[in-house]
Amino acid sequence: MRSLIGAIVGAFCLAAPAVAEMPAAIVEDVQGKVDGVEFMDYVAPGKIIKLGPKAGITLSYLKSCLRETITEGVVLVGAEQSTVQLGNVQRVKVPCDANAAQLSEREANQSAATTFRTMRNDVKSGAPAKLPTIYGTTPLVQAKSGSTLVIERTDHKEPTISVPLKGDTMIAGKFYDFARAGKSLTPGGTYLAKLGTKRYAFQVDASATSSPTPIVGRLLRLE
Repeated sequence: MRSLIGAIVGAFCLAAPAVAEMPAAIVEDVQGKVDGVEFMDYVAPGKIIKLGPKAGITLSYLKSCLRETITEGVVLVGAEQSTVQLGNVQRVKVPCDANAAQLSEREANQSAATTFRTMRNDVKSGAPAKLPTIYGTTPLVQAKSGSTLVIERTDHKEPTISVPLKGDTMIAGKFYDFARAGKSLTPGGTYLAKLGTKRYAFQVDASATSSPTPIVGRLLRLE
């Protein structure tokens, strides 16, 4: 079995594309012995993950919105889904918006101004405003520890949320989870997230709930 796994890993190494800087997926869960990744790690196309006996991993793909539950075997991370050998994979399409999940720092700086210009143009044309959307009322925000996150509602009056991003409140040192903190936003609301000089406009889907939802559907990457 070890020689077979080694042969598969070797074949994957030959077939795998060059590792891209842009992550393809986030590790949502890890069970048992898993080599090469940890909970809440980003993984790029070409990453090879070996799962031990009875081990499992859950990957949420940022672009395709596929949530994969994989048990045992060898995993080759792709751009939109994984290739799995000697293991089992279950795939489910989940509600998510790649524009929210893959916001870069440069885009975050420009997001508010660009979005509000778009909203004004949409109002003039009669088209609905288009904002990056999350599908849970409890965002998972990627941001730098030590800063302060401020979230203001822009379509109705609502108390402003101000969160000091301290080390002990962060997951893996870089994520703030509103669900863990017991904070939530309003379904259908539009918001402006402020992080230092950055401004990021987004909306919460009208059907969003506070019940547990896949990470990729509520992920806001502000860093």
